[in-house]
Amino acid sequence: MRIVSLDYCADQYVLKLADAEQILAISPDGVKEFSYMRHEAAGVPTVRPVAEDVLLLKPDLVVRAYGGGPNAAAFFERADVPVLTVGWTSNVDSEEVGSIPGLIHYMAEGLGQSERGRALVAEFRARLEALRKRTNGETALYMTPAGITTGPGSMVHEMLLEAGFENFERKPGWRSLPLERLAYEQPDAIAAAFFEQLTNHPDSWSPMKHPVAKRQMNEQTMVPLKGAWTACGGWFILDAIEALAEGGAE
Repeated sequence: MRIVSLDYCADQYVLKLADAEQILAISPDGVKEFSYMRHEAAGVPTVRPVAEDVLLLKPDLVVRAYGGGPNAAAFFERADVPVLTVGWTSNVDSEEVGSIPGLIHYMAEGLGQSERGRALVAEFRARLEALRKRTNGETALYMTPAGITTGPGSMVHEMLLEAGFENFERKPGWRSLPLERLAYEQPDAIAAAFFEQLTNHPDSWSPMKHPVAKRQMNEQTMVPLKGAWTACGGWFILDAIEALAEGGAE
């Protein structure tokens, strides 16, 4: 099987599960800082997510999450090139397709590496089990440079719970930081995401510019979360969960 990956979310699964000799090319983003498997990607040929460039490689399988745009899957299928799509994850661990183990199994089967997928799931669950039962009632607030946080219904919320925290943000979905509440009530820890990326700085109107938000970063326990840990749904979210659990235990 000759494989081409079209975006860095797909790159993670291809680099982790496929044999090196199976990989014709990955996306140009596979080696960047926000790619968890960037070291494994070094030296692997890259291709732009452009149909003509991909077809010239004559792949047996195209793997993508979003690469090539919304019509890419239909185009490649018309060209008789099967497409394996990286699905979205909605929870850290369950038997559902929308869980990280479910997605690992799905991708491994699609790549012809079912046994490798089972081993990765077993390792994932063993590490996760070692972190459970640490809940102590402390709260954590997820913060980004743009002043965005998230409550119930997101993978980040599930991540905080698995690390033993309660989510300080109680309202569901993605939203701006609750500055008014932060003026009189503080979380026990800050999960600080994407702050290492130079391209993700706040603008002048970002809630992160507010003194109340800045105070959280300076006064509360802060756990830096690398973008590569959370940018795509995968087994690597465990690095973020472990960092949070360790930070909360200090």
